[in-house]
Amino acid sequence: MAKVKVGILGATGMVGQRFVQLLANHPWFEITEVAASERSAGVSYREAMQGRWKLEGEIPQKVARLKVKQCTPDLDCRVVFSALDASVAGPIEEEFAREGYVVVSNARNHRMDPDVPLLIPEVNPEHIEIIPKQRERWSKGGFIVTNPNCSTIGLVMALAPLKEAFGLRRVVVTTLQALSGAGYPGVASLDILDNVIPFISGEEEKVETEPLKIMGELREGKFVPAPFSISASCTRVNVRDGHLESVSVELEKKASAEEVIRAWEDFNPLKDLELPSAPKRPIIYRPERDRPQPLKDRDAEGGMACVVGRLRPCKVLDYKFFLLSHNTIRGAAGAAVLNAEYLLKRGYITT
Repeated sequence: MAKVKVGILGATGMVGQRFVQLLANHPWFEITEVAASERSAGVSYREAMQGRWKLEGEIPQKVARLKVKQCTPDLDCRVVFSALDASVAGPIEEEFAREGYVVVSNARNHRMDPDVPLLIPEVNPEHIEIIPKQRERWSKGGFIVTNPNCSTIGLVMALAPLKEAFGLRRVVVTTLQALSGAGYPGVASLDILDNVIPFISGEEEKVETEPLKIMGELREGKFVPAPFSISASCTRVNVRDGHLESVSVELEKKASAEEVIRAWEDFNPLKDLELPSAPKRPIIYRPERDRPQPLKDRDAEGGMACVVGRLRPCKVLDYKFFLLSHNTIRGAAGAAVLNAEYLLKRGYITT
């Protein structure tokens, strides 16, 4: 199979760097374009990133030589991965879709649009069936697919098997979110050292609404939200990578702890598709009483798994547990790459 040419919008930012790292040696995709703001355009990616590359290892050589271009729809690629900041992403992504590009976005701008899939392939693959309706807007065949908020993805991964097996009534979640989720330079050191910040702008609203779209139904060309309720509290903690979440759930049907764990461990709807980024174990249950932990568990399955632990009875609802997901891999760039792989497998992306 010939590789699909892809570009990265917002390639110099933290999520853009993750896209570069994850796509540099991808078996299905080839990075042919990197784009960013006017102040970075016109030089090589290596020059633009001097002092700004924040990930482990060096910039991949093939990408380092590429010239950084502006985020305009004249790029030599079929697909663009958007790591753009929400302040500018909306109209730029629409412009690319209008010109026929497949836009696979990490930005929040179009997540709740009525004809845009908010996709987690393990959970709501059927939602891509809305794409032909979206294409009615873009006469050249382009479209937009989004991945959820970084905290939403881990939460939905843990909830989806429980909803399928037992049904859900109510969910209460408190997030302990890593610093990398705030981008670079992010939170000032003197604000986060020896501290926890109990507010992240807009985050609780996203965590309370996005899962309902994802776990809802696509019915007669419209998204119908899932009928359970979520209450979220979101905090920023002094951890580099890995969002930890404390979750309590009320189930519609009673279940033993063993049945809950089995539902998590048996959950693997993508196992036969052979997608390069799909984790072999999407949900990993850790039986130790002090797991999951960001430092020890965030890189499970290459950072693409949801790690769950400390399942125990809840005296208010039914069960409570902790979950962990890598916020810049599974919660951002890795999620978008997996979405693109799924779209390619299903014929929505062609070479």
